[in-house]
Amino acid sequence: MDVEGSSKKMIATQEEMVEAKVPLAYRDQCAHLLIPLNKCRVAEFYLPWKCENERHTYEKCEYELVMERMLKMQKLREEEAKLKQAKKQGIPLIPNTANA
Repeated sequence: MDVEGSSKKMIATQEEMVEAKVPLAYRDQCAHLLIPLNKCRVAEFYLPWKCENERHTYEKCEYELVMERMLKMQKLREEEAKLKQAKKQGIPLIPNTANA
């Protein structure tokens, strides 16, 4: 399953996410890493020093998604600024040859 506008693919299926009771807000391209993390957390009674590898992997995935979205937004803003600049220039009232 592909997600529009993202380089990462959805690995976890809807059925897996429902079965693992993943909240809707967390059903993104990193959900396949959240499922084993939550299982580990439950097994280890949510002790903060347990499940560090799983948590680090999940948080890195989320960070990469955020950075990808930020880069895409920056590109959109740059394109918008270029269009605005092109519209702003338009047709000059005084030709460049008149100032020479």
